[in-house]
Amino acid sequence: MIGIALISFIVQGRFRSKFRQYSEMGLLSGLSGAEVAERMLRDHGISDVKVISVEGQLTDHYNPADKTVNLSPDVYHGRSVAAAAVAAHECGHAVQHAKAYSWLTLRSSMVPVINIASTITQWILTIGVMLLFFSHNATVLAIGVIALAVVTSFSFVTLPVEFDASKRALAWLNNNYTVMQTRDEHEQAKDALWWAAMTYVVAALGALATLVYYASMLLGRRD
Repeated sequence: MIGIALISFIVQGRFRSKFRQYSEMGLLSGLSGAEVAERMLRDHGISDVKVISVEGQLTDHYNPADKTVNLSPDVYHGRSVAAAAVAAHECGHAVQHAKAYSWLTLRSSMVPVINIASTITQWILTIGVMLLFFSHNATVLAIGVIALAVVTSFSFVTLPVEFDASKRALAWLNNNYTVMQTRDEHEQAKDALWWAAMTYVVAALGALATLVYYASMLLGRRD
């Protein structure tokens, strides 16, 4: 768990470094992230999704509930390789939604359960560990492990969703010379999205390590 936490710290730092680096590289086409997003949606025949600006840094996301591509100010107004890459990636999720991509559908169906489970899981695990230690009652801890397993599964379901969105974004950018005009720009966008994807991979591994830790505690005390 400590090892994964260290790797997570390194990957997060690397991603932020790459984002800053590519944010300073102006897009030759001069398009803003918002303009890139609108073009990608239009090229895929999507007219019922709005591109809006939201507060914060790296808060970019697609909301399937109200069909909005939410871009942070640096991405929405930015005219850089990073802004274009992130905007296209979020539109990749909108394309997934329009095409009823199975992994996105599954992920969206899990959200209500995950919102509840992620809120109460840590409390259940804490109480479960205390009860196991003081009274040797493993019931509450077992419930916590099951809830944690559900949260962990959500982390792994997220992986194909994120990788596929980047794949769709890069394919579209590669075929649109008016957006990204050089091979270097495309390679930089690919590098930025790869490091972004790695943050999800590390998060999933971290969730799995935590699950294994508590499951081992449960099974070990039962033995």
